[in-house]
Amino acid sequence: MARPSHNEARQKRHRRLRKKLFGTPERPRLCVYKSLKHVHAQIINDLEGKTLVAASTLEKEITGVKGGTVKSAQVIGKVIAERAQQQGIKQVVFDRAGFPYHGVIKALADSSRAAGLKF
Repeated sequence: MARPSHNEARQKRHRRLRKKLFGTPERPRLCVYKSLKHVHAQIINDLEGKTLVAASTLEKEITGVKGGTVKSAQVIGKVIAERAQQQGIKQVVFDRAGFPYHGVIKALADSSRAAGLKF
């Protein structure tokens, strides 16, 4: 039997995590995705199926960061926390999307906590 690819294994971990994680209007889900080139973060209300706030290294407003690095993740974490607070969101459920909690994912989580979001 063939071994699953890295992405298939991550998706399997993400499905397993999503059985336990659920975003509500009072405490939406902060979902993080990283690729080799970019970092994306969304705050999602799963009851309505709507994205409330999003930030990504693809945005032109977020200047000075390139690639899926720890530094860019820190900037994205700060931006997503500021945008969430403007929407009145103070507390979230953190969804690492099957990625290990270190490096880019940890940097994004730590910077969003430092900017005022509570997990």
